[in-house]
Amino acid sequence: MIKLKNILVPTDFSEFGEQALLYGCELAKRFDAKLHLLNVVQDAVAMFPEPNMMGTSMNDLVSDMQNLAKKQLEEMPGLPGTEDLEVVREVRVGPAFLEIIRYAKQAEIDLIVIGTHGRTGIKHMLLGSVAEKVVRKAPCPVLTVSHPEREFVMPT
Repeated sequence: MIKLKNILVPTDFSEFGEQALLYGCELAKRFDAKLHLLNVVQDAVAMFPEPNMMGTSMNDLVSDMQNLAKKQLEEMPGLPGTEDLEVVREVRVGPAFLEIIRYAKQAEIDLIVIGTHGRTGIKHMLLGSVAEKVVRKAPCPVLTVSHPEREFVMPT
């Protein structure tokens, strides 16, 4: 029998992440599992290689982004029927796929539920796929959820 005690839903607060959150919440309820919500803030140096480009220090920028992410995570999941879920919220800084993998190992995650942006062609080559890297390197099974226009259908 499959036992899921810890389910991780990494989120970038996009519509793709929201779709994965629906699945993660439902699975957490069904298995009476702890729901882990993780947002990874990109390191500011990777975004702005020139330190004085923004007129603020890199540490301040990263700190501001972390604080904003923490506020957004506090409002999640915010879905009906999820009030009784045990939820852990975490913000990390670094490459998204790497921090997701690290967190999954540290928190002994049994399942990762992650949204995919569904990029193909040149966009996929240039931007890569966090979900794809997570699937390849994860220490546990990964459920990828694509295309938010596909509605979640509750099993009867």
